[in-house]
Amino acid sequence: MWDYLQHLSFWDWLAVGTLLLILEVFGAGGYLLWIGMAAAAVGILTYLFPALPWALQFLLLGLFSVLSAVLWWRRQRTAAKPSDQPGLNDRGSELLGRQFVLHEGISGGRGKIKAGDSLWLVSGPDLPAGSRVKVVGQEGVLLKVEAAA
Repeated sequence: MWDYLQHLSFWDWLAVGTLLLILEVFGAGGYLLWIGMAAAAVGILTYLFPALPWALQFLLLGLFSVLSAVLWWRRQRTAAKPSDQPGLNDRGSELLGRQFVLHEGISGGRGKIKAGDSLWLVSGPDLPAGSRVKVVGQEGVLLKVEAAA
């Protein structure tokens, strides 16, 4: 084992880097990307400087892995922009303040309204079907309603 470590070539590092990048394709979520890129960088350095000791090669692998991940993380944080459509994935927020007719009466605190082509589960005071209600809040997919004036 020690003999193998003493004679690591650039092919070994490129093979490890390629293997890590292939594994990344199968869904590692970005964790193996930076280590694979770092292994490829160490392979290039080992090609340019074949006398690099194996301990320094592993130290460079760790340093390059952490450095590349931190730089990418910082770039992603500075590149993030607030959305021009903040309610895009919050479908119920567009219903707040609007009035609807109860599709199914509220019994035991739960009922349904029809908004567009969708039925929404609502909570509020017991009311019969056909009553007008106003959406006053939202908890996930449950809309809070009160009797409309």
